[in-house]
Amino acid sequence: MKISFTSLGCDKNLVDSEVMLGLIDEEGYKVVSDDAIADVIIVNTCCFINDAKAESIENILELAEYKETGECKALIVTGCMAERYKEEVFNELPEVDAIVGTGSYEKIIEVIKETLEGNKVQRFDSIDITSEGRRKRLISTPGYFEYIKIAEGCDNFCTYCIIPQLRGKYRSRKIEDIVEEARELVEQGVKEIILVAQDTTRYGIDLYGDKKLHVLLEELSKIEELKWIRLMYCYPEEINDNLIEAIKNLDKVCNYIDMPIQHANDRILKRMARRSNQEKLRKVIGKLRQEVPDISLRTTLITGFPGETEDDFNDMLQFVKDMRFNRLGVFTYSQEEGTKAAEFEEQIDDDIKERRKNAIMEAQKIISEELSKEQVGRELDTIIDGKLPEEDHVYCGRTYMDSPDIDGYIFVNSERTYMSGDFTKAKVVGSYEYDLIGEEIE
Repeated sequence: MKISFTSLGCDKNLVDSEVMLGLIDEEGYKVVSDDAIADVIIVNTCCFINDAKAESIENILELAEYKETGECKALIVTGCMAERYKEEVFNELPEVDAIVGTGSYEKIIEVIKETLEGNKVQRFDSIDITSEGRRKRLISTPGYFEYIKIAEGCDNFCTYCIIPQLRGKYRSRKIEDIVEEARELVEQGVKEIILVAQDTTRYGIDLYGDKKLHVLLEELSKIEELKWIRLMYCYPEEINDNLIEAIKNLDKVCNYIDMPIQHANDRILKRMARRSNQEKLRKVIGKLRQEVPDISLRTTLITGFPGETEDDFNDMLQFVKDMRFNRLGVFTYSQEEGTKAAEFEEQIDDDIKERRKNAIMEAQKIISEELSKEQVGRELDTIIDGKLPEEDHVYCGRTYMDSPDIDGYIFVNSERTYMSGDFTKAKVVGSYEYDLIGEEIE
């Protein structure tokens, strides 16, 4: 039995895909990359914003063609779009043979078997189910970095976000289970662990009665062959002294935080149901930089939220200029049905959203270029991602400041031969707007 698998959306979705692939592998099925020869095609979908939903539908329709031109006997749709549009998927996409919700991934094998018997299948268990114990995964990343999901669900209920309705309440995994999973990944060659959840900074509050992310970092740091631990999706209001001390004192924890603030104007933050205001944001950013001077801060913002005036936007733009984030991404607001914000009056025209997005990115471009120039002369540990095909002696790598696929690179000149995942030390000798140029240190 040959199974092909397409994973769409975020890195948290990728972890779910790898868990399902692990179950498929344990069953003895063969995972193939060529959809044309697959007996069963599985699509793990995303629908966080309209563009993600459109991408999911487009992929489903394209893959459905293999029922006619390939070997496909069953097309299975899993993930957030399946959970959100239970009825619509079967009604609007008759090519689909099964839909599996976000609480039913562990039943993927029985779903495969039922579809191959000619049945139309739906599996929607509780979205609040807690995953217990070790979770075997079939790694789909390059193998030297890997994501670990430390919690599922979300209790924040931001007015623009549908995720709590699709993923359930916040549920932390046990520290010992996460550490065991990390050890197994490291034994397979993983050198960089990236911790993800809808909100990593709340980790442990449901399970242990208090936030325990700093304890988890301490335990993961004890894994001997692990080189880097990276933090993503840290809500600013949950960053406490314990976490800052862990970043400051634990050598394996990268001096890097992904901290999605979404906005900086107090009125808009309140309409978003965020628990921060600009004063608190400035305070936590200031403390992080005071305690960890070389920390790299990444954030994401939303432009064109309902009711956002020019003054509100300019307040956020000035905040960006003042804070000088190392890394920054911007999304235009997406009006998602089923969310409170979708019902708000004063929806913003798309062209205004785009104009405001472009204005922030233009400001950030100048900031990034200046911050990159400041790196010249530094000697930085670098993980090699690959070799530039057009250059004989130039490798593409990342420093502690760069998360895979979303941040910048350092291009390292070296006469040595490196494999992806190798570490070296490079001196920064030049810079671009978002990337660095390095020379290997002998």
